[in-house]
Amino acid sequence: MRPEKQSLIQEYVQRLNASPFFLVVNYTGLKVGPLTELRKRLHAAGAELHVVKNSLFRLAAREAQVGDLHGALTGQLAVVTGQKDVSVAAKVLKTFAAEFEKPKMQFGYLGNERLEQAQLLVLADLPSLDVLRGQLLGVLQEPAAQLVRLLNTPATQLARVLQSRQEQLETAGAASAAS
Repeated sequence: MRPEKQSLIQEYVQRLNASPFFLVVNYTGLKVGPLTELRKRLHAAGAELHVVKNSLFRLAAREAQVGDLHGALTGQLAVVTGQKDVSVAAKVLKTFAAEFEKPKMQFGYLGNERLEQAQLLVLADLPSLDVLRGQLLGVLQEPAAQLVRLLNTPATQLARVLQSRQEQLETAGAASAAS
């Protein structure tokens, strides 16, 4: 194999090993302008899009121990990798495809788990990891907040009763002093 091809395979392997996920998209018919716009949006989401040579990417996936992609890589394909949340990258792809009708998500991998197109669309509809963490934190904190309110309620009620009694005594004392 020529050194240029070997170099490309090593580059693909490095990207696959550095990313917790990768998504394969078919970009057939997508012009340079929209492709550049997609790259910008993915970059803002912490992901990258790289056009790949199918045969070399197949070898790189095998070398990176992702699995055998034989038969799955057909057409003009690009691979999306990233360091952040897979759902954010999938959401960018889904939104972009709704606008431009391209690219089409083919499949992806999260770790060593293969995700089909339907699963990727479900991931795209999920909130981001930060939002999910916030929601989980809210769910975990709510029982504690209810407990604090419950424990403070008797003390608050007692304080109101004492305040009311004090006002009654002051009013009664002022009434007797006036007579």
